[in-house]
Amino acid sequence: MTDQPDPTPSPSSAKRVERGFETLLFNSRWLMAPFYFGLVISLVVLLYKFVMLLYEFIVHATLAKESDIILGVLSLIDVSLTGNLVLIVVFSGYENFVSRIDPGNHPDWPEWMTQVDFAGLKQKLLASIVAISAIQVLKAFMNLDSGYDTTKLAWLVGIHLVFVVSTLIMALSDRWGGHGTSKSAH
Repeated sequence: MTDQPDPTPSPSSAKRVERGFETLLFNSRWLMAPFYFGLVISLVVLLYKFVMLLYEFIVHATLAKESDIILGVLSLIDVSLTGNLVLIVVFSGYENFVSRIDPGNHPDWPEWMTQVDFAGLKQKLLASIVAISAIQVLKAFMNLDSGYDTTKLAWLVGIHLVFVVSTLIMALSDRWGGHGTSKSAH
């Protein structure tokens, strides 16, 4: 009988390979951290855009018509909602996919930041997108007097309705799937 090495790895070495692979997979979540940092940088860009819009709004306010004031405010709200959307993605995405955030040293820490699960994230994202879309449609309606393109308006309304219906379907599917935030006892 000859002593030849067994070509199949021993259970302990196979387990080490498996653990090493699982560790690699688990630590790969940190590859998402630069994405969230990039989104924080995009908040700075949104802040710059907001300040520019605010400056333009203030400078032209004295000569502006009421509809121009309303459109200016809607533009500011639009950028603000987009910033909120980015913030929701950054905090809940980091918390859900990378690492838990310890709010212990922050007494003014908003409760929702560490309590948004993936279903809640989807609902908040879609609700924000619907609100942003609604503002765009409202802006278009307010510009009807200036010869706004009706084809473009129809597209805006159609896209907005797709967002609304998608949000409703997602909320219903989450509720029916047991992921709704309010479950009533029967």
